[in-house]
Amino acid sequence: MMILAGDIGGTTTRLALFRLVEKRPQLILKKTFSSAQHAGLTEIVTRFAQECGHDIDCAGFGIPGPVIKGQAKTTNLPWHVDAANLARALHLQQVALINDLEAHAHGIEALVAGDFYVLNPGLPDATGNAAVMAPGTGLGEAGLYWDGSRHHPFACEGGHADFAPRNDVEVELLRYLLAQYAHVSYERVVSGPGLYNIYRFLRDTGRGAELPEVAAAMRNQDPPAVISQAALEGRCELCLQALDMLVSLCGAEAGNLALKIMATGGIYIGGGIAPRIIQRLKGPEFKAAFFDRGRMTPLLQGIPVRVILNPDTALLGAVLFAARQAKLL
Repeated sequence: MMILAGDIGGTTTRLALFRLVEKRPQLILKKTFSSAQHAGLTEIVTRFAQECGHDIDCAGFGIPGPVIKGQAKTTNLPWHVDAANLARALHLQQVALINDLEAHAHGIEALVAGDFYVLNPGLPDATGNAAVMAPGTGLGEAGLYWDGSRHHPFACEGGHADFAPRNDVEVELLRYLLAQYAHVSYERVVSGPGLYNIYRFLRDTGRGAELPEVAAAMRNQDPPAVISQAALEGRCELCLQALDMLVSLCGAEAGNLALKIMATGGIYIGGGIAPRIIQRLKGPEFKAAFFDRGRMTPLLQGIPVRVILNPDTALLGAVLFAARQAKLL
């Protein structure tokens, strides 16, 4: 049985073929497409199916946005995704659509110890609900309900909840962003575009000097990538300041998510950004913000926090979800 899985992102769409070997996904073929260069997911899926050289038996896709009755309007793409249209394009009876972070949550069960970097070990016997958040083009979040024996992933749109400043500088940041956006969510500050928002705020409020070479690079390249690279290489103090502020805000929102879902079983940090900035995430800013919960601080200190290093986690989750929908698991 060949299972087509998709991890749909605001920047890239990744499709892959898997088969199940002893109930575990085995990768057969994987391709990456630029999301912005295509009119929709059906176009990409049709092209992949024509070129892959295999018959597809079932399919599942993780979509960035709410999935309601088999349809989704992607949050950071002008796409409308319809499961029925995808099924027709693939000549299947049905196609499984889930939120992309729900796919991440499903994929966690397929990972091994080496797929994680531990930021906080937490309690050695930690159990209970868990949660995953993924800063990337946007900020995705999902939960995993613990029934006493296994986790059950569920989607949420917590990344679009109101940004809550914790100090005078963050209050200024909120006011700066309110002049540009009708609604300022955590996605506006904990994401790739969020890093650029923070950088511009620090620059425009006189908290750091912009280097001419950084400004020139941002005119021709992706600004968040330029900022993070300059920060990690120690070439730009303003960039480092922006990255550390993002790390702190990421820790704060991870703590918020842990409290709201009572995620005593663990918080997982996924997405494309976290693995690239491990050296800053393991510094003091993230954990200080995560633990800073007043009377709830001891609770947060006992929660394990892990960065997901495996870039195929959402694909693995889409495979497992599709296989369960098709009664293969």
